[in-house]
Amino acid sequence: MLLPKKKNVFVCQSCGYDSPKWMGKCPGCGSWNTMVEETVKTDVRHGLSLGLTDRPQSAQLLSDISLAKMPRFSTGSSELDRVLGGGIIPGSLVLVVGDPGVGKSSLNLQVCSCVSKSKKVLYITGEESLQQIRMRAERINALSDTMKVLSETDMERIGIHVDAEKPELLIVDSIQTIFRPDVQSAPGSVSQVRECAVELLRIAKSRGIAVFIIGHVTKDGTLAGPRVLEHIVDTVLYFEGERNAQYRILRAIKNRFGSTNELGLFEMRDTGLKDVPDASSLFLSETVLGPGIVIVPTVEGTRPLLVEIQALVAATPYIPPRRTADSVDIKRIQLLLAVLEKRINLSMGACDVYVKVAGGIKIDEPACDLALCIALASSFTNKIVKERTVVFGEVGLTGEVRAVNGADIRIKEACKLGFKNIIIPQKNISSIGHMKNVSVIGVTTVKEALKAVF
Repeated sequence: MLLPKKKNVFVCQSCGYDSPKWMGKCPGCGSWNTMVEETVKTDVRHGLSLGLTDRPQSAQLLSDISLAKMPRFSTGSSELDRVLGGGIIPGSLVLVVGDPGVGKSSLNLQVCSCVSKSKKVLYITGEESLQQIRMRAERINALSDTMKVLSETDMERIGIHVDAEKPELLIVDSIQTIFRPDVQSAPGSVSQVRECAVELLRIAKSRGIAVFIIGHVTKDGTLAGPRVLEHIVDTVLYFEGERNAQYRILRAIKNRFGSTNELGLFEMRDTGLKDVPDASSLFLSETVLGPGIVIVPTVEGTRPLLVEIQALVAATPYIPPRRTADSVDIKRIQLLLAVLEKRINLSMGACDVYVKVAGGIKIDEPACDLALCIALASSFTNKIVKERTVVFGEVGLTGEVRAVNGADIRIKEACKLGFKNIIIPQKNISSIGHMKNVSVIGVTTVKEALKAVF
């Protein structure tokens, strides 16, 4: 019998790149001083014996595979169900990541409390004691008589407890604290995170258990550990929001069982996270008319959302002038400034430009281009956009306004909140029906849109 061979390699803690020798700069991701020496084992088995002991499954015709509908069960949160694609699928592996204190553990504890009413749930924590879990559960009203909690970091012991309890939902908090004894590296290292994630994947797929993994992020907001972890799991959920802010946003970066464009909104209270189903009225509750303020209807997946764009254009004696954007790509702002200067003759080259989205919602769809242009022009000319007006459309480099998707649901959301003037691309006029008590104006250029809103 051949024993596993051991060898030492240097592994990048940012991307997982390995090398037989130490290097100051990782060739994989370009990070400095991230190569750490780790001991790995390689199984050496004869090819003939491998064929005798491990029999591969026979191949099947694609047309013969049954398409039985995957059963889903609710998390107890309509916002989380929407982001997951309709609920939790047995046998799925979900990764939840976010900044410290954003509410990852609280959200998963609330999910466990709701699901445990009808299914067996096991919550495994490697960061807190059982008493701390009990204190949080009482604080957020997530105390359950049927949910079981375990404080453990050894992956082998976790597998034994899973076999004994046979849960239908397993929560692991967090993946950076779990380790395998046969891997000679510290918990949280690339090797440990990768091997523990693969073991949890095997548990989820072989036993039909839905597994939620909580992960940490680095100081620049990326997932701590190798990017291979994102490829292993079925779904990656990013929890966004400032620790001192009231609202949290949940986005699906990857989802094998649903759309990646859905968005969930939660409000952080003393009693835990609460769903926010009517987000549009929430973000517009403090809107005040003034120069540089424009309302735009965005679409996240199937959900329309009205947000407020604010722009401030001010003359400055400093060269070069500042260009600052919050929740909007700064490159998009620079492109639109060039369009306004070239096509509309608005000379903003000697002005500081500041753009933000009220409420901290990040927008990156092209449909917000026209609203950004009008907000910049409004602040520069010190003119106020007409009351109860919304604007959307994509802007090209020649100043033309292009059609966007989902015009009908954007307009319906605006009408529901009482907006009367709607500026849209001319090519979207034919795709919407007759609107009562609403003025819908189609425009073909940015210059026409500016005339319509002032």
